[in-house]
Amino acid sequence: MTTTDERHQERMARKKAVIDEKIATAQEERGVLLVNTGNGKGKSSAAFGVVARALGHGQQVAVIQFVKSRSDSGEEAFFRRQPGVHWLVGGEGFTWETQDKVRDAQAAQAAWAEACRHLSNPAIHLVVLDEMTYAFKYGWLDLEQVLHTLAARPPLQHVIITGRAAPEALRQAADTVSDIGNEKHAFQAGVKAMPGLDW
Repeated sequence: MTTTDERHQERMARKKAVIDEKIATAQEERGVLLVNTGNGKGKSSAAFGVVARALGHGQQVAVIQFVKSRSDSGEEAFFRRQPGVHWLVGGEGFTWETQDKVRDAQAAQAAWAEACRHLSNPAIHLVVLDEMTYAFKYGWLDLEQVLHTLAARPPLQHVIITGRAAPEALRQAADTVSDIGNEKHAFQAGVKAMPGLDW
């Protein structure tokens, strides 16, 4: 009769064999397009975690923020001090604050022009296009043109796009899509956005 420990060991041995086989067959090395979308909190924070990881490997990183206009966020204050980081706050603020479609579109187009500069530079290993999905939602940028530019980027360059309501064509073009849900949010209970946690 097998013991619980023996059954566990057998299950883990089978699982290890399956995982080892998957690792052995995943041999392609190329840049990956990730999309962090959904109504939940943490899409940008997850991207900034990857920024830290890339910097830990001595890689060059570009962060282009669409929509967001504040320059006092904790992530910007920290990452701007790190060598190898190119950071642009390219937004004019949330659309309900600006209430100026033309100005918002111009800001998004200027941010995209800066993003294109990094997307054509093989020395940049990771490009984060933070809150970019809003540029498609409001028609500030042409999705087909953006997808063409992303497809033509240097072969080992990774890109992370964040924001709610990622369009289907972007999801299809991505290698990895994380749809972050919203089960509960402190703001809904009247807790204000807190420094060090939310910005």
